[in-house]
Amino acid sequence: MSVHPLTNVPDVALVYPITVRWADMDAYAHVNNVNYLRFFEEARVYAFKDWFGQDRDLIDEGMLVVSQAIDYLLPMGFAYAPCRVAVWCSDVGAASFELGYAVAGAQGDDTVYARGRVTLVSYDLQTERPRRLGAAEREALSAVLGTGPRLRSDKRAAAPRAVAG
Repeated sequence: MSVHPLTNVPDVALVYPITVRWADMDAYAHVNNVNYLRFFEEARVYAFKDWFGQDRDLIDEGMLVVSQAIDYLLPMGFAYAPCRVAVWCSDVGAASFELGYAVAGAQGDDTVYARGRVTLVSYDLQTERPRRLGAAEREALSAVLGTGPRLRSDKRAAAPRAVAG
């Protein structure tokens, strides 16, 4: 985890080094798009430990990804040093919460290659139903609450749609 000067990333975000494997590359000699979601996942696992403590594992208790959105801003090539993934909470609901992400280059490369959002829902594994977030979970998420990343799809969703006649 490190301090970051990344553009449009809230100060509350935590930044984790995530290894870019040679196998993450595609035929165009840059990180394949699907691997950014793996970077999000790895950063999220580390963030959950930092936010909720070592004695508790929300993943084992039940947490489901219900939505993901990502903007690929620039192609990221291979580097021996790990990329950096910033993660923070951008919204808290009754049973769900949204995380914001920014993927930057290795230390010294503050280029943001991708931004994204992931919505998760807390889930009761016994009843197989969503469950409400507890007070401790809400408090932990509120401590890392910041403005969500602006994605291209936000502009489309806000624009009026043409109606076919």
